[in-house]
Amino acid sequence: MYTKKIFSLLIGLTALFAVTTQFQLMFESSTVNTTETTIRFFSYFTILTNSLVAIYFLWLFFWMKGANTQLLHHTPTTLIPITAYILVVGLIYQVILRPLWNPEGLNKVVDELLHSVVPLATGLFWIMYGRTHRITYSSVGKWLLYPLVYLIYIIIRGYLSDFYPYPFIDVNVLGYAKVSLNAMLVAVVFTGILLLLIFINNLSLKKHNPQRK
Repeated sequence: MYTKKIFSLLIGLTALFAVTTQFQLMFESSTVNTTETTIRFFSYFTILTNSLVAIYFLWLFFWMKGANTQLLHHTPTTLIPITAYILVVGLIYQVILRPLWNPEGLNKVVDELLHSVVPLATGLFWIMYGRTHRITYSSVGKWLLYPLVYLIYIIIRGYLSDFYPYPFIDVNVLGYAKVSLNAMLVAVVFTGILLLLIFINNLSLKKHNPQRK
């Protein structure tokens, strides 16, 4: 249990450090006012999801006490979607966004933390500690609300400000038809990863307990 607690602390602190440092770096290079810079910063799915990871794992660390078994055996229906979200962050970055820029120095370090280290660490934590209860596939629908709400926000915000955080959802360049197609492809990725995690979760539980249905 001590290893689990320390691992959760390391993930939480790493995500927190990466987000706060990226915030500082963005302000240093920003060409717009403070309010617009802050809004744009929190318009990145990467930032929102790494913030979610930081909150979840720091909460888990500080409440992981022997007397509180409910928190010791944290709800897997929380960890699975968080794991899926951050894995999508890493996957889309490695496949689509990494070739588009070449950060250096501290920007490079933070970039790798946000898009590689935190996703991999979260996935490893889930493999080690997250498969404790059977999950129904019907949960996928509600878990997709987070990326859906994000997409709606970005499209509305982009229409009003002409700022789109990612090139594959830039309506000004691609048009609504292409962006809609890209959004559907990303939705497929989200759904596929969520289904895969549920399948692995339930299969591993069944192997450890053949009586479980």
